[in-house]
Amino acid sequence: MIADRVWDCGPANSAVQDFPDAPIPLLEGPAGAQLCVIEQPRYPGQYLVAPLEPEGFKPHHFRMVDEPNGIAVPNDPVRAAAAVTRRVLPRYQQAMDAVRHNARTQPEPPHRSPAPEVAQTLTLIWYPDGVVGAPYKSVPEDARTVLYGCYFQYRPHESAFVLPASYSTSDRALLIQSAVRLLTAQGIGVNFHHAAPASAGPPTRPPTAAPGTQPTAGTPSSARR
Repeated sequence: MIADRVWDCGPANSAVQDFPDAPIPLLEGPAGAQLCVIEQPRYPGQYLVAPLEPEGFKPHHFRMVDEPNGIAVPNDPVRAAAAVTRRVLPRYQQAMDAVRHNARTQPEPPHRSPAPEVAQTLTLIWYPDGVVGAPYKSVPEDARTVLYGCYFQYRPHESAFVLPASYSTSDRALLIQSAVRLLTAQGIGVNFHHAAPASAGPPTRPPTAAPGTQPTAGTPSSARR
């Protein structure tokens, strides 16, 4: 649609959006240049002349290119042509040159690169007591120096690397973020899991006295007959 190609962020663009059924004559120029002529709403006797985006280009070719925009001209062909030549065409040419330059230097749009393949993975575990850590044997050797540098501690009696719960929530978040950034930069992937809940054992039953034994102190005796 012509309305989608109006290269203007001012009155001309608003006019084609507000009056989509209005006729839009086109003026053809060299090298694919096109101008549209729109009757200016609410201003009888005036017209809006605006450039159109050139066809055959991709959206990223227009990125960082300022719109050349259109202008209002009187209902006088000579004066209108002079105003367009002086005020519109130079900006239009400059914008088209920029788009063509972008198309030459970057034909295809830039894509976000995928995450690098990781050879090792570290799983950090959130424990119910607020500690974040991992069993020692599950920590890749290359990751241990990073964890030490981010204030993780090795606790031999737990056989684990842990970030103590004594740090504030914000401090722990920053330290964990730093550890993840440094580890992934080394090609070590990081996962997070919550610790498995402790399984409850079977309910304990109160001890029962063996047959024929006398009740001990604190144990109610059998009811009297």
